[in-house]
Amino acid sequence: MDSITHLFYGGAIAAAIAPRGHRRAALLAGAALNTLPDLDVIPLRLFADPVAEMTCHRGLTHSWLVLPFVAWAIWAFFKRRGGRVAQEPARWFWAILLCLMAHPLIDSFTVYGTQLFWPLPMQPLMWSSLFIIDPLFTLPWLVACVVAWFARERVLAQRALVVGIALGVAYVGWSLTAKWMIEREADRALARIGLGAAPRFSVPMPFNTLLWRVVAMTPQGFVEGERSLVADRGDIRFRAYPSDTQALAAVRDFKVVQRLTWFNHGFQKAETYEDKLVLSDLRMGSEPDYTFRFAVAKHNSPTWREIPPEQLKWPWQAGKRLPEMWQRIWQEPKAIGEGEKAVAKN
Repeated sequence: MDSITHLFYGGAIAAAIAPRGHRRAALLAGAALNTLPDLDVIPLRLFADPVAEMTCHRGLTHSWLVLPFVAWAIWAFFKRRGGRVAQEPARWFWAILLCLMAHPLIDSFTVYGTQLFWPLPMQPLMWSSLFIIDPLFTLPWLVACVVAWFARERVLAQRALVVGIALGVAYVGWSLTAKWMIEREADRALARIGLGAAPRFSVPMPFNTLLWRVVAMTPQGFVEGERSLVADRGDIRFRAYPSDTQALAAVRDFKVVQRLTWFNHGFQKAETYEDKLVLSDLRMGSEPDYTFRFAVAKHNSPTWREIPPEQLKWPWQAGKRLPEMWQRIWQEPKAIGEGEKAVAKN
């Protein structure tokens, strides 16, 4: 999730557990603790390797096999110093532990992926039921923290925290329900066009859980479709897009390609740009705009040569499409857009 959400998310959790006399301190401590795992981006910049920076983020510092030891170390340090932690050691231990453990848990609900059990050789978990920034998920945590800050030791503060946490958890539950509904429709629609067994993923569009994007891989590339839980009634209509699967197969043994394929679960698009092979992570963005694009090989006819990965900054048009996305939530399109290739039913 985004950094602002982590501040209020952690603050509410810590303040709900800590003694009421420590509530303001717990709000600040929880915000700091829940931000701590994301500080891994600072040392990762030293690699000067954009692929390592992307694929190692949400690794060691997000692992449930590591964070309990970090929580114990933080708790023991402050307990020895006296003060609030020494006064209520049990409550503060659970506040610290749960704040740290909750960070990677909520990150796992986004599509980026979280290595929740690092260093086990598992692909990152990506339940992808929440967009990385979702105001409706952030709101209950924010309101709970604001009320608790001003109400301090009063009963109102604890009630606000409990209600805020309950609403936040309920929203996650709703997102999973919405995803199940989308997956059910995607299964039906893909089966009708002969892609019932194709690898696929679904992810909510920016800032909401009402409009979803579904991508399925094909031998020639991939198909992409949208589904509004509010407006759409018929099958999901997919558009086909090409990928240079032949070039991708030729470089599949390159270390950087293996690393990216492991990280993105194979949901990637390959294309040639200025004699370089570029891999785009299909999970974050939408055709033709993707957040993560890497040049990984250079063409030396007739073969490809591995090169140090380079993250490309291509023209980004996604911001201009936000009004269209908002309209799309409430209105089902009448036909496939001009210039797009519809996938016909068998």
